[in-house]
This record gives sequence, C-alpha cells and structure tokens, in this order.
Amino acid sequence: MHAGLRELSSLLDAAREVYGDDEDAVGRLDEWIGRIHEPLRLAVAGMVKAGKSTLLNALIGEKIAPTDAGECTRTITWYRYGQTAKITLHLANGAEEQLPVRRVDGQLVLDLEGRTADDVARIEVEWPSESLRSLILIDTPGIGSLSEAVSARSFRFLTPDDSESGADAILYLLRHVHSTDVGFLEAFRDSAAGSAHAVNAVALLSRADEIGSGRIDSLLSAAQIAGRYRRDGDLRTLALDCIPVAGLLAEAARTLRESEFAAFRELADLDREVRDRMLISVDRFTRPFEDATLTVETRRALLDRFGLFGVRLGAALVRGGATSSSDLRDRMVQQSGLVDVQRFVADQFRSRAAALKARGALQVVETLLRERPIDGSQELQGAIERLRAGEHDLRELELLAALRSADLGLDQQDHAEAERLIGGDGTTPSARLGLAVSATDQQAASRVRDVLAHWHALAESPVTDRGAADLARVVIRSAEGAASELGVADGRLGSASDVVTTGAPA
Repeated sequence: MHAGLRELSSLLDAAREVYGDDEDAVGRLDEWIGRIHEPLRLAVAGMVKAGKSTLLNALIGEKIAPTDAGECTRTITWYRYGQTAKITLHLANGAEEQLPVRRVDGQLVLDLEGRTADDVARIEVEWPSESLRSLILIDTPGIGSLSEAVSARSFRFLTPDDSESGADAILYLLRHVHSTDVGFLEAFRDSAAGSAHAVNAVALLSRADEIGSGRIDSLLSAAQIAGRYRRDGDLRTLALDCIPVAGLLAEAARTLRESEFAAFRELADLDREVRDRMLISVDRFTRPFEDATLTVETRRALLDRFGLFGVRLGAALVRGGATSSSDLRDRMVQQSGLVDVQRFVADQFRSRAAALKARGALQVVETLLRERPIDGSQELQGAIERLRAGEHDLRELELLAALRSADLGLDQQDHAEAERLIGGDGTTPSARLGLAVSATDQQAASRVRDVLAHWHALAESPVTDRGAADLARVVIRSAEGAASELGVADGRLGSASDVVTTGAPA
C-alpha cells in the first residue's frame, strides 16, 4: 500500500474508535476505510445525450454499457474488474439480486426484469477487462433531464449536500459550455475536493466529430474550441483540462469487426467521384447507387456504428495505407481523441489516486471534528495536520489547482514551469522536467541543475513574497523527486538509491 494510505488508514481507524458510539459517523468512516483500498472511482457525467455510455464503452473496449433510452440509462451503473462476468442489482430497499449475463450481437443486455429506475440504487457489473483493473468506471444518468428524478440521482451521488462525492474523479462531457455544466462542476468541486479548487475533474468536448458537420477536419475544429475553453472562461477554474473526443468513433473503432474493415476497403476502392457523391450526406449514403458494391443495409449498419464522420474517415484511412482491421482500428482510435483521454486519466488521476482518496478521506474526518467535536478530537486533528504536511502529493494537487485559477505572483514563464514541474503535463520525471524521451543522462543532469538553481534562487530572494516563496519550495520538492527517479542529484549523475532528498512524489 502507498505509504500515505497506510497513515490515512491508521487515522480512519483511530477516528472510528473515537466516534464508536455515533452510528452515522461510523458508517461514513467505514465506507472510507474500504474505499481507500479500492481502485480509483472515475465517474462519467454530463448532460443528456452527451455520449457518456458510448465513451464508457470505448474506455472499456467492449460494448457493455447500454446506450439506448431504457431504464438502465436512468440508473447509476458501476463497472469494475472481475475474473468472471457478474451483474448485481442493488435495490433501493437494500436487497441485492443477481441478474443473468446475456449478450445480443456482442452487446451486454442489462434487464431490470420489469423494475423501474426508482426501484434501483445502483447496478454493479463485474467484467474481465484489463481496462478495469486500475479503475472503477461509473456511468451516471444525464444531468438536465426532463425528469428531475433522473438528474437528481447523479447530483445525489456526485454532489451530495451532506457528505463527500461518491467519485474520486470525473470525466465531464459537454457539447458546449452551458450554465448547467458550470453549476454542476462547481458543485462537484465543492463536494469532492473542498471548496477552494478543482483538482479532480476534466472536461471532454464530446461528439467532437459533429462540430464540423462530419467533415474530415471536424476534430481539428473541435481542438481549437477546446483550446479556447481550456484557456478562458469558467472551465479553467473548474476542470484541469478540456479534451475533444469523438466517442462514437472511439467505441466503434475499439470493437471494429473484420466485416466492417472489408466494407471500408470496398468503399475506398470505389471511383473517387462515386465515393464523394455517396459521402455528401447521410441521405445520399443510404440511397441506392448503381456503381456501389456495398448494399444499402451494410451502409446503414456502418452509419449506425461509426456515424458519417467515421465512415468518411475510415475510407480515407484505408486509402491512406491502413491494410488490416487492426491497423485501421489503431488509426481510428488515435483520431478519435480517446488516446488523449486515456493518457490524461493515467497521468493526472490514476497516478494521483492515493492523493485524491486521501483528500476525500481527510475531508470526512475534518467535517466530523468540526460538526461533532468529541473527546479525543485534538489527537485526530494533530494526525490530520501531520498527514497534510507530509503528503507532498496533496500539496501538489492544491498548488496545481491554485496555479490554474489564480495569479500567484509569478511571471508567465515561471507560472508555466511551475505547473509542469508539479505534474500539470504528467507525473513522469521526463514530463515534469520537460525532457524529451531521447534525452541523455547528461542532458537530464544539466536540466535538473538549472531548474533547482532557478527555484532555489526564487525561494531565497529577499524580494520574493512569502506566498511565492512557499510555492517555490513545493516546486523544488517536486523537481528533487523527479531527479531522484532519474538518478540525478543536484545536477550530478548517480544512482537513484544514492540520492538523498526530503521525499519524492508518488
């Protein structure tokens, strides 16, 4: 177990003993005692029809989350790793039932057997997917639904009024920034990470292929819009990033069939003029063509799975050299934006899972101490302060959020470098130090020497205010940690085991 989580576990056990006569407090503490040992809980949320279930299928790599408008899409559904497939229905009355595992045309069928979403607390799907070994993915009902009860389920789970969020981090899908999106992200920030800053949410500009009316360059247009959202406006303080993604394309690509590759190859082999006429619109593509070898039924099936953008892209990629179904799949996945989402989740959420869980667990203990003071609380408060002081990951998270939402007195270059060094572009040593993958040991040593010299000078300068000096010391600690992992000390080469620092980020 992560060293910080061991200390956190001891704190939670101590708090449970102190609050042993308070049934509600014990229940909340027991939940976190179990929760800190789980994989990261990553929720997928957003407005109705934002493409949540489609993206979730893409992340898992199988079409198991329902994407129709049935009762199951109005419930909260958990997807976690299991050696064998298993579906458990957790009913609102506290009972549990096992549902049969059935697949139709490769898609998992979730059947509530006549029950409504109001009868269900949550559905839990265990599935033997490698993608779920380090994540628990949670599909939530659409926010802004015409049914207030449907929206309320997501709000109660992700942004409860009287407790911590049920998720450690969130992928929030939006098609454009709406006041409802801003309101939800503000509530999630306050519930999940304390009221100061957002450190565990990323915005996804979903259905990005539709932004340019399905044109081949649609994702380029979407990237420009996401860039504006990332730099300006409300999202900058509410999400760590904004990433464009075409969920339908990603889902279809990850489950691409040989018959679909054959259809794309036939489409690519058509005379260019015929192919271009067919791909003008959905209506044209599904119209009978004398020169077309693909049946209307096959074309409609391609549209259902890939959308018009995906069909155009698939044909273009085959013409561009994709010679097998696996090659086409990889190229489509790359084009969809899914790889960027997966990389962000790995760099910013999974690598910081211990710190994200610690932040939530400390919040529950602090809330109990504030609202229900009791004998022994002074010792618990001291343990909390020691944990916060010793957990560099927590300080990095708080500083990263602060840097992205406020002017902390640094010039533009130092501001950008501070973000990178504390993990804003990823938590690997190379990402922190801005080193190319091919950097030599000597280049790494030179970079460490320059970075530490600059930030030590800033921290010790008599003209640096206290806040900026404290910030500089956090950055120095992060740089020393990166240097330690690379086997570099103060700009000198050496084995990582020989490097003595005050600690390194996990």
